[in-house]
Amino acid sequence: MTDHDDQPLPASVEFFEALDALARTSQVVIDRPAGTTHPRIPEAIYPLDYGYLDGTTSGDGDGIDVFVGTATGVGVVAVLLTADVKKRDAEIKLLFNCTAAEVEDAQSFLSGVLGISGHLVTRKLAS
Repeated sequence: MTDHDDQPLPASVEFFEALDALARTSQVVIDRPAGTTHPRIPEAIYPLDYGYLDGTTSGDGDGIDVFVGTATGVGVVAVLLTADVKKRDAEIKLLFNCTAAEVEDAQSFLSGVLGISGHLVTRKLAS
């Protein structure tokens, strides 16, 4: 892919385009709707719908994890790169159709409630 000057698109743009394609061509399975409790941590309440992209594979061998927000049609707005010392794994969690506040909610839930370290990578929109 190239931009208007036939220059390659930056890697981050291509990365988010690839994530959008995965999300667009996969069924989003919500197995933990917003407001439900974590299966192993009853005091942890999911702030957003949470699930996975069916037919994909993440670092843990399951489908790519996804938080789904309320900003319909915006696509993948950010990715959380996570490292869970207790589970001894690292993986990505997509933030799909999320507002800025929902991105903060997801990040706070993972780090503050579940104790999972994460680094947020946000999509830079064209100006």
